Amino acid sequence: MAGMFMWRVGALYGATAVAFGAFGAHGLKNRISDPAKLASWSTAAHYQLAHSVAMLAARGNPVASTFFAAGMTMFSGSIYALVLDPERFKALGPVTPIGGLCLILGWLTLVFSRGRIQL
Repeated sequence: MAGMFMWRVGALYGATAVAFGAFGAHGLKNRISDPAKLASWSTAAHYQLAHSVAMLAARGNPVASTFFAAGMTMFSGSIYALVLDPERFKALGPVTPIGGLCLILGWLTLVFSRGRIQL
């Protein structure tokens, strides 16, 4: 049951990564002119898409999947919010590296589990 839930979350994150990437490439150009902010948005979408695939591959490992889900939410989510409204969401600045750490921990969980399911 948990594996199917993680599969759905990973697939949903993949779909939203494509949508956010397209929005960043087309919809933000009229609103944001700073190339650094547009690059940050692109990085967030790229990381979200790559880790969605990793999450789908790791669905039998609930610890890695949870790290990937938390990492995508915090890393990409905080960047999206900071690009859209940096003043309103400035408190999320420290969340970005925590999300990145979760993504790294997801990969390390896979390294040390050697394919075994973590409970």
